[in-house]
Amino acid sequence: MNILVVGCGQVGLHLVRQLEEQGHEVAVLDESAERLRRLNNLEGHPFAGVALVGVPIDVDVLRQAGIEACDAVAAVSDDDRINIMVAQIARDVFGLHQVVTRIADPRLEQIYADRFGLDTICPTRLTVQAAVDALNSVFAPGPGQKAGGDAEEGKA
Repeated sequence: MNILVVGCGQVGLHLVRQLEEQGHEVAVLDESAERLRRLNNLEGHPFAGVALVGVPIDVDVLRQAGIEACDAVAAVSDDDRINIMVAQIARDVFGLHQVVTRIADPRLEQIYADRFGLDTICPTRLTVQAAVDALNSVFAPGPGQKAGGDAEEGKA
Protein backbone atom coordinates (compact mmCIF):
# COMPACT_ATOMS: atom_id res chain seq x y z
CA MET A 1 0.00 0.00 0.00
CA ASN A 2 1.18 3.55 -0.73
CA ILE A 3 0.66 5.78 2.32
CA LEU A 4 1.22 9.50 2.92
CA VAL A 5 2.05 10.41 6.52
CA VAL A 6 1.56 14.08 7.35
CA GLY A 7 3.58 15.05 10.39
CA CYS A 8 6.96 13.77 11.47
CA GLY A 9 6.87 14.31 15.21
CA GLN A 10 7.20 11.32 17.53
CA VAL A 11 3.97 9.73 16.32
CA GLY A 12 4.70 10.26 12.65
CA LEU A 13 8.29 9.10 12.99
CA HIS A 14 7.38 5.81 14.62
CA LEU A 15 4.36 5.30 12.36
CA VAL A 16 6.59 5.66 9.29
CA ARG A 17 9.07 3.14 10.62
CA GLN A 18 6.35 0.60 11.43
CA LEU A 19 4.64 1.04 8.06
CA GLU A 20 7.97 0.56 6.27
CA GLU A 21 8.67 -2.59 8.30
CA GLN A 22 5.29 -3.92 7.14
CA GLY A 23 6.36 -3.38 3.54
CA HIS A 24 4.33 -0.28 2.69
CA GLU A 25 5.62 2.51 0.47
CA VAL A 26 5.63 5.66 2.58
CA ALA A 27 5.90 9.37 1.82
CA VAL A 28 6.20 11.90 4.62
CA LEU A 29 5.23 15.57 4.57
CA ASP A 30 6.17 17.98 7.33
CA GLU A 31 6.78 21.72 7.64
CA SER A 32 10.14 21.10 9.34
CA ALA A 33 13.25 19.88 7.51
CA GLU A 34 14.81 19.16 10.90
CA ARG A 35 12.05 16.70 11.86
CA LEU A 36 12.31 14.99 8.49
CA ARG A 37 16.08 14.51 8.95
CA ARG A 38 15.32 12.29 11.95
CA LEU A 39 13.86 9.71 9.57
CA ASN A 40 17.38 8.53 8.72
CA ASN A 41 18.40 7.98 12.34
CA LEU A 42 15.52 5.89 13.61
CA GLU A 43 16.46 2.36 14.63
CA GLY A 44 19.63 2.23 12.59
CA HIS A 45 18.36 2.10 9.01
CA PRO A 46 17.59 4.93 6.59
CA PHE A 47 14.16 5.95 5.42
CA ALA A 48 13.41 4.47 2.00
CA GLY A 49 10.49 6.67 0.97
CA VAL A 50 9.93 10.25 -0.10
CA ALA A 51 10.23 13.09 2.41
CA LEU A 52 8.98 16.56 1.55
CA VAL A 53 9.12 19.85 3.43
CA GLY A 54 6.02 21.95 2.89
CA VAL A 55 2.74 23.28 4.19
CA PRO A 56 0.46 20.24 4.44
CA ILE A 57 -2.80 22.10 3.78
CA ASP A 58 -1.57 23.33 0.39
CA VAL A 59 -3.13 21.20 -2.37
CA ASP A 60 -0.08 21.65 -4.61
CA VAL A 61 2.25 20.54 -1.82
CA LEU A 62 0.09 17.47 -1.22
CA ARG A 63 0.35 16.69 -4.93
CA GLN A 64 4.14 17.03 -4.76
CA ALA A 65 4.11 14.61 -1.82
CA GLY A 66 2.32 12.10 -4.05
CA ILE A 67 -1.16 12.12 -2.57
CA GLU A 68 -2.73 11.34 -5.95
CA ALA A 69 -0.95 7.96 -6.03
CA CYS A 70 -1.69 7.13 -2.39
CA ASP A 71 -4.04 4.48 -1.09
CA ALA A 72 -4.22 6.09 2.35
CA VAL A 73 -3.29 9.18 4.36
CA ALA A 74 -2.44 9.43 8.05
CA ALA A 75 -2.65 13.01 9.33
CA VAL A 76 -0.70 12.79 12.58
CA SER A 77 0.96 16.19 13.04
CA ASP A 78 0.99 17.88 16.44
CA ASP A 79 -1.63 20.39 15.25
CA ASP A 80 -5.27 19.25 15.33
CA ARG A 81 -6.34 21.96 12.88
CA ILE A 82 -3.74 20.89 10.31
CA ASN A 83 -4.74 17.23 10.69
CA ILE A 84 -8.43 18.02 10.25
CA MET A 85 -7.82 20.13 7.15
CA VAL A 86 -5.48 17.55 5.60
CA ALA A 87 -8.04 14.81 6.23
CA GLN A 88 -10.83 16.81 4.65
CA ILE A 89 -8.68 17.73 1.63
CA ALA A 90 -7.55 14.12 1.18
CA ARG A 91 -11.12 12.87 1.34
CA ASP A 92 -13.04 15.64 -0.42
CA VAL A 93 -10.52 16.93 -2.99
CA PHE A 94 -8.52 13.78 -3.75
CA GLY A 95 -11.28 11.22 -3.09
CA LEU A 96 -9.32 9.06 -0.65
CA HIS A 97 -11.39 6.81 1.59
CA GLN A 98 -8.58 5.56 3.83
CA VAL A 99 -7.81 8.65 5.91
CA VAL A 100 -6.88 8.55 9.59
CA THR A 101 -6.80 11.77 11.59
CA ARG A 102 -5.06 12.35 14.91
CA ILE A 103 -7.04 14.84 17.03
CA ALA A 104 -5.72 15.39 20.55
CA ASP A 105 -8.61 17.54 21.79
CA PRO A 106 -11.42 15.13 22.77
CA ARG A 107 -14.13 17.72 22.07
CA LEU A 108 -12.85 18.38 18.55
CA GLU A 109 -12.35 14.67 17.95
CA GLN A 110 -15.98 13.98 18.85
CA ILE A 111 -17.28 16.76 16.61
CA TYR A 112 -15.23 15.77 13.57
CA ALA A 113 -15.92 12.08 14.01
CA ASP A 114 -19.69 12.50 14.50
CA ARG A 115 -20.58 15.49 12.32
CA PHE A 116 -18.00 15.21 9.56
CA GLY A 117 -17.44 11.46 9.47
CA LEU A 118 -13.66 11.57 9.85
CA ASP A 119 -11.85 8.46 11.05
CA THR A 120 -10.18 9.83 14.15
CA ILE A 121 -7.69 8.77 16.77
CA CYS A 122 -7.64 10.74 20.00
CA PRO A 123 -4.38 10.21 21.92
CA THR A 124 -5.86 11.99 24.93
CA ARG A 125 -8.76 9.52 25.16
CA LEU A 126 -6.44 6.55 24.53
CA THR A 127 -4.01 7.68 27.24
CA VAL A 128 -6.77 8.31 29.77
CA GLN A 129 -8.32 4.90 29.07
CA ALA A 130 -4.95 3.16 29.36
CA ALA A 131 -4.27 4.94 32.66
CA VAL A 132 -7.71 4.01 34.04
CA ASP A 133 -7.23 0.38 32.95
CA ALA A 134 -3.76 0.27 34.54
CA LEU A 135 -5.00 1.82 37.77
CA ASN A 136 -7.99 -0.52 37.91
CA SER A 137 -5.71 -3.54 37.44
CA VAL A 138 -3.41 -2.30 40.22
CA PHE A 139 -6.30 -1.87 42.62
CA ALA A 140 -8.31 -4.89 41.50
CA PRO A 141 -8.91 -7.41 44.27
CA GLY A 142 -6.59 -10.37 44.15
CA PRO A 143 -7.63 -13.99 44.66
CA GLY A 144 -9.33 -14.40 48.00
CA GLN A 145 -9.88 -10.65 48.47
CA LYS A 146 -12.96 -8.50 48.37
CA ALA A 147 -13.03 -5.08 46.76
CA GLY A 148 -11.16 -2.77 49.09
CA GLY A 149 -8.33 -5.25 49.68
CA ASP A 150 -9.73 -7.19 52.68
CA ALA A 151 -9.15 -10.94 52.66
CA GLU A 152 -12.32 -13.01 52.62
CA GLU A 153 -13.27 -14.08 56.10
CA GLY A 154 -14.18 -17.56 57.15
CA LYS A 155 -11.66 -19.39 54.96
CA ALA A 156 -9.29 -21.76 56.63
